[in-house]
Amino acid sequence: MPSQPIAELSRPIWPYIQIARPDHWFKNVFMLLGVLLAFFYEPSSFAWGSVPSLMLALVATCLIASSNYVINELLDAPYDRLHPVKKSRPAASGLVQTNVALIEWFLLGVVGMWVAFLINSYFAATTLVFWVSGIAYNVRPIRTKELPYLDVLSESLNNPIRLFLGWFALIPNQLPPLSLTLGYWMVGAFFMATKRFAEYRKIGDKNQAAAYRKSFSYYDENRLLVSMFYYATAFALLMGIFIVRYHIELILLVPVAAGFVAYYLRIGLQPDSPVQNPEKLCRDPKFLAYMLMSSALFVILIFTHIPVMYDLFNIEPTSVNPLWTLGNG
Repeated sequence: MPSQPIAELSRPIWPYIQIARPDHWFKNVFMLLGVLLAFFYEPSSFAWGSVPSLMLALVATCLIASSNYVINELLDAPYDRLHPVKKSRPAASGLVQTNVALIEWFLLGVVGMWVAFLINSYFAATTLVFWVSGIAYNVRPIRTKELPYLDVLSESLNNPIRLFLGWFALIPNQLPPLSLTLGYWMVGAFFMATKRFAEYRKIGDKNQAAAYRKSFSYYDENRLLVSMFYYATAFALLMGIFIVRYHIELILLVPVAAGFVAYYLRIGLQPDSPVQNPEKLCRDPKFLAYMLMSSALFVILIFTHIPVMYDLFNIEPTSVNPLWTLGNG
């Protein structure tokens, strides 16, 4: 039997790889905050012995995320056909068989849960929440993606879920700070609402937008802008609570973080904004540089102790030992 080119052999499989969206796995970087918090609260977890758990955690999270992407693309296919760009997705283009995609969704979820149970029960429970949230977001009769505001809040819930996944991979018997968890949710909601705003403007026709996404029958540009302002304000207030309560050194990050939110908003207000596709946005060298700089500053500050700041703001320092101390303690 003559050998066929690899491309020819992989052609029937490729659409099923596409709907699992491995190119979106970069979003699991949001687990990193949970990992950093775990290192902050339990410095002993910063060791080579933690690497296997972290690797398994990443594998489990990627598999569950792909399972959610599969069901998302499969059930969104009729609506994606009404979108100027998403109509070319594999499921919308008719390149995917429903029964095969459902098997793929199930297997990715089951294997992801199996890997999660290898870590610990807390991580596995959070992984199950991650999987169920994907079902609630996509599957009727709930299908939260069709409900105004709840569509944004339910999808951005993946942010605190990923924070918990990073945390529980290392610390299975405690919860991370609630203020930071809620703040992480709100900044995710801001990003998601900005994406909705950009999508709404891209489509340019309310009836077509509503046919593509049911929540757009309620939204307009003003409502989306107001929601973006609300989420950004809630994020700022919650982060302020976390900074004052746990680590005042992070107040030095505030101008940079505020600049990042403003920069993201500026990009989101552009015509045909790239925030509609975050994987493309991360290819913008200026945005990527700002994001990496902000992240690096956060990492440095959270592991640094500056005693004079506690005197200046009249706040008792945390009992957690930092990696570095600047000035006299």
